[in-house]
Amino acid sequence: MSRTSTSWFPRALGVATAAYSVAIIARPELFARPTKLGRNREELSHGTLIGIRALGGRDLASGLAMAFAPEGEPLRTAVAVRVGSDLVDLVLLGTSLPDREARTKAVSVAGAWGALCAVGWWLA
Repeated sequence: MSRTSTSWFPRALGVATAAYSVAIIARPELFARPTKLGRNREELSHGTLIGIRALGGRDLASGLAMAFAPEGEPLRTAVAVRVGSDLVDLVLLGTSLPDREARTKAVSVAGAWGALCAVGWWLA
């Protein structure tokens, strides 16, 4: 299989990342509920809303970069940034969320997504 024929995988991950990012920017409670930061927007502090939207903005940028970067090193670099972001999420959310169940879930999701993106890096 040539590298070109497998670049659809990291690009699909980029599109999925961007789509989720738009969703949590528009509705931060989609991120807040599973992380137990709050059930709805009214329960979220202004700072938490800003933090969730900033995380969404970071992930939107990395997702779009994965989706649209030229083949080769630019695409691999975009995917590496995404993997790095997932690693940061794994450590930060896994040690900072207010609830053990939420921390476990966040570590699982960030770890799985980071692993998928690492495969995407290899395929890019």
